[in-house]
Amino acid sequence: MVEGGKSVLELLHSDFEVVQLLATPGFFDQNHKALMGLAREITEVEENELAGLGEYSANNAALAIVRMKPNRAPAVNTDEFFLMLDGIRDPGNLGTMLRTADWYGIKKIIASEDTGEVYNGKVIQSSMGSFTRVNIFYTDLEQYLTKNVLPVFGTFLAGDNVHNINFGTSGVIVIGNETNGISKEVEKFVTKRITIPKFGNAESLNAAIATAVICDNIRRRKS
Repeated sequence: MVEGGKSVLELLHSDFEVVQLLATPGFFDQNHKALMGLAREITEVEENELAGLGEYSANNAALAIVRMKPNRAPAVNTDEFFLMLDGIRDPGNLGTMLRTADWYGIKKIIASEDTGEVYNGKVIQSSMGSFTRVNIFYTDLEQYLTKNVLPVFGTFLAGDNVHNINFGTSGVIVIGNETNGISKEVEKFVTKRITIPKFGNAESLNAAIATAVICDNIRRRKS
């Protein structure tokens, strides 16, 4: 289920299959051309009806029921970066990571089987439409990494300063669990331990914020 005008419009321009669309008269009037032929069933509803159908009462535009995609392994290209999420549980973090990956041009995420569900409503909402452009594949990370040919950069409290790392042109960026960090099973595949230097007194960084810092350093050095 995808809620909100912006997310639904992003969805309509993607390759997801929309099964049913509910929208207010105002949303229909503003987006009539975009809506033609894109949903199997389109229903006009009033704002008060829409607010009671989904998780977010503030939604006053549209709600879509969408078919989930099959869990398929992405093609491995040796000229791009992947994110690898090792036990990311918080849906807000996961959605923000999708949005961050999208911002920095990272199109593929490999996620552990205990990472949060990408189709969770909070993940969809916090991704702000980026779930339509970033593909996430759930798998056993240890097994996946045995066949990996790219450099593996792992985020740790102790490692080389991310500001000084030459990331090259491709690699896997591993982000660990919010509390426990990268698992032992995944750690043994890390070829470069990296850290974000601390200048203040905070105990740790939010996982999604750490992802953004690392992605920014990758792109800054590439440019």
